[in-house]
Amino acid sequence: MEVTVTTFPDKRPRSRFLAAVAFSAIAIAGCAAGPDFKRPAAPQVGRYLPEATTEPGSADSSGADAQRLVDDMDIPGQWWALFQSQPLDELIARALAANPDLEAAQAALRGAREMFLAGQGALAPSVDASFQPTRQSTQAGSEGAAIYTLHTAQVSVGFSPDIFGGVRRGIESLQAQADLQRFQLEAAYLSLTANVVNAAIQEASLRGQIEATRESVEIGSKLLEILRRQHRLGHSAAADIALQEAALAQAQATLPPLEKQLAQQRNLLSALAGRFPGEGPAARFDLSSLQLPQTLPLSLPSKLVEQRPDIRAAEETLHAASAQVGVAAANRLPNITLSASLGGSASTIGQLLGAGSGFWMLAGGLAQPVFRGGALLHQERAAQAAYEQAAAQYRGTVLSAFREVADTLHAIRADTGAFNAAQTAERAAAKSLAIAKRQLDLGDIGYLTVLLARQSYLQAKVNRVQAQANRLTDTVALFQALGGGWWNRSATAASAVGKGVSTDTGCLGMV
Repeated sequence: MEVTVTTFPDKRPRSRFLAAVAFSAIAIAGCAAGPDFKRPAAPQVGRYLPEATTEPGSADSSGADAQRLVDDMDIPGQWWALFQSQPLDELIARALAANPDLEAAQAALRGAREMFLAGQGALAPSVDASFQPTRQSTQAGSEGAAIYTLHTAQVSVGFSPDIFGGVRRGIESLQAQADLQRFQLEAAYLSLTANVVNAAIQEASLRGQIEATRESVEIGSKLLEILRRQHRLGHSAAADIALQEAALAQAQATLPPLEKQLAQQRNLLSALAGRFPGEGPAARFDLSSLQLPQTLPLSLPSKLVEQRPDIRAAEETLHAASAQVGVAAANRLPNITLSASLGGSASTIGQLLGAGSGFWMLAGGLAQPVFRGGALLHQERAAQAAYEQAAAQYRGTVLSAFREVADTLHAIRADTGAFNAAQTAERAAAKSLAIAKRQLDLGDIGYLTVLLARQSYLQAKVNRVQAQANRLTDTVALFQALGGGWWNRSATAASAVGKGVSTDTGCLGMV
């Protein structure tokens, strides 16, 4: 910290002022009031799942199409690229450039940084310059009033030594709030990218379900033609035709709701990309265009608290609350103020710098709160309670993060088995329907058997589509639950999101 010292006409005031400044600097070098913040230790947990739980991807539960989890494997900064979809990569790039929620988070970070920089100004002296011309009149005996002009110019310096660290604790709180906004921005970044990928997967799932339903309608129409032909030949009853017409109408009735959901999903993708619905994304997503990553990272439990933006944000909230305890404690202690002024007063501007027109002033003050009705004490206790509240919220955030990872691991394991079963069921249902259609065409079986086979095939195909989409969303959920790899983004991408403000805890000296 640089202190500007005013030069005085003689050495004694100057030496006194320098002594006061030196005393203040020595005092400021001490420790600040209140507790020094210490980062919470990582939980001493070695696993996300209970010991008896089979890990996802193990031989007895995964099936042939399992995803392999690799312990302590790092997460790429652009994890969505693992789905190997160029349209998806382009859509996310547009969303990161134009999404209003992300822009709002970036503006909040910039505002928090400026408040931090503004708070640092409280450690420096304040310097003000003034110039005041006045027109005055005085009584000059029997000669009447004398009227003259007086020009006064002066420079004033004020300084409040932060002896007990209240200002520094306030700056520390602003520092933590800036870092809080940084991690909230990272959380918004992660949420946006995950939402875009999930929306694309949901669109692909809906397209698959629509395709299966249209296939069912096509099969139903062919079956209706067969029944009508057999009825003309006397091989089928009118009741069978009516039953098939009803089944075909039911299949057709399921299409509009699916198409509505698909349109709404497209609107969601447009909004996430910062566009209006009429400017919807050109890319179309289907399940065949999204590759399921076969190798997945699994961060060590001890690293999760470092990687999750919400945990880091909760930590900075705790840090800011800790600093506010110091601010409240310092408010109960004495406050010292130093001030000095140097100037001149003359009847003309040209005489301001001449001899005999100057003046100077040195002043010091000490203020100690004596009685405030217990307000300062209770404010300190309230700050301590807010710190304890933030600590409890931090622990709750950590527990929720571990639960989300565990839930995702269970989902990956269960949905892998569900997908394998759905694939098997779809193949079996397709084979059964093909056999039933041939037998019906030959008149070997009744229509009811074919109808049941067709319904079974339709449901099996829809189940397979949904199971395939579930595996993709489970993968997204795992990347999101592990923090999204924000620490591995390129320098260009990181600068677009924003850099944090470094935090130094402990005894804060003058800077």
